[in-house]
Amino acid sequence: MKDKIIKLKTGIKGLDYMLYGGIPSKNQIMIGGVPGAGKTLMSFEVAYKMAQSGIPSTFISFEEPPESIIRNAKEVFTEFDDIEKLQEQHMLQIGGSSVAMKITEKTDSSSYSFSSIVSDIDDMIIANESKFVVIDSISLLHLMIPDNTNYRIALLSLISKLRSLGVTSIFTVEVSSSERKGILFEPEFFTFDGIIMMYELGEQDKRQLTLEVVKMRGSDHSWFLAPYSITSSGINILTPESQGLS
Repeated sequence: MKDKIIKLKTGIKGLDYMLYGGIPSKNQIMIGGVPGAGKTLMSFEVAYKMAQSGIPSTFISFEEPPESIIRNAKEVFTEFDDIEKLQEQHMLQIGGSSVAMKITEKTDSSSYSFSSIVSDIDDMIIANESKFVVIDSISLLHLMIPDNTNYRIALLSLISKLRSLGVTSIFTVEVSSSERKGILFEPEFFTFDGIIMMYELGEQDKRQLTLEVVKMRGSDHSWFLAPYSITSSGINILTPESQGLS
């Protein structure tokens, strides 16, 4: 008998509709988009909403310190008023990484730096027994490991590590085009269980933020493009179901 798929609700109403109930437990998901599309904000909101629902969560930035992550989230999501409380309860752990410093200081020993990063992530997950993790963003890893083959091997090892820890995760990654037709899916993208893309469609002065679920291993999902906006209460994804329409 086939095991029933357990799904974790993201807490973003429209996204949960598009995922037919949420992210399959223990899936490793990639969210791709250009700078400004809202990848970091959406992944932070998912970690925040997971923590609110009782799932210990960790948000790890490879580029920003914790205080900057929290400040930016509060400036946009002004209705998220219990971030510190969730941190005190050890439900939401926010960590900024020193990857950029390691790249600068250890350009001749990237393998050592990468192994130390994996170790740091491992320690953080164990510290609050996280079941959900955000890695923001893996694009910096490619600067650390410029050789494509070694980069893909390193990324696969990080994904495998998270799978072995039994966590569900989101990785953010920058892509080269804001338009759907211009996206080139790199081979390493398909090591993830799911891919969600965030686009900026239309003319320069009439950009429409639009989201698409490209794949989600082990689960059906919607195939339509859904417009979204970034509001004080979170990401608002406009699906027929989320608007109360059939």
